[in-house]
Amino acid sequence: MRYLLLTLCLGFLPSCAGYRFGGNKPAHLETVKTISVPLAKSRVVFPRMEALTTNSMVDALVQDGTYRLGIIGGKSDATLLILLENLTYKQIRSSTVDVLRSEELRLEVKLSYQLIDNNRPGIVLESGKARGNTRLFVDDNLQTARVNALPDALQRATQSIIARLADGI
Repeated sequence: MRYLLLTLCLGFLPSCAGYRFGGNKPAHLETVKTISVPLAKSRVVFPRMEALTTNSMVDALVQDGTYRLGIIGGKSDATLLILLENLTYKQIRSSTVDVLRSEELRLEVKLSYQLIDNNRPGIVLESGKARGNTRLFVDDNLQTARVNALPDALQRATQSIIARLADGI
């Protein structure tokens, strides 16, 4: 009985031989351990847009845990530059009485990013674009509804950027 149990245990050991602790970074980002995130740039005129985008990116970076957050101007391995390209609202559902009056809107945020190597200035390690969207119901105060929906769309876009940097997805 002991020999049978020992044989079964030895048979299961090789099944986890390929497991690695600590994530599965893309090969070209293996040397990057810390990333600094300066204030995002924006092509959209919207109050506090740059700060919201930067905070969302920092939150996504910290939550993922693959990279550490570096200090701007300090000794980080790379710098993540973010540009808010576009912010659009599209009508999902209109009023039954008036088709020009929206009841539900879709908010879409488009970001572009570049990961710059700090050890070799001017070298772009990774670049791309990301989208995030959410839906919002139009209430009496449309401006408040838009402001409240914006962090959710930004969070979706920044999480997709970090997923590409961390997992190569």
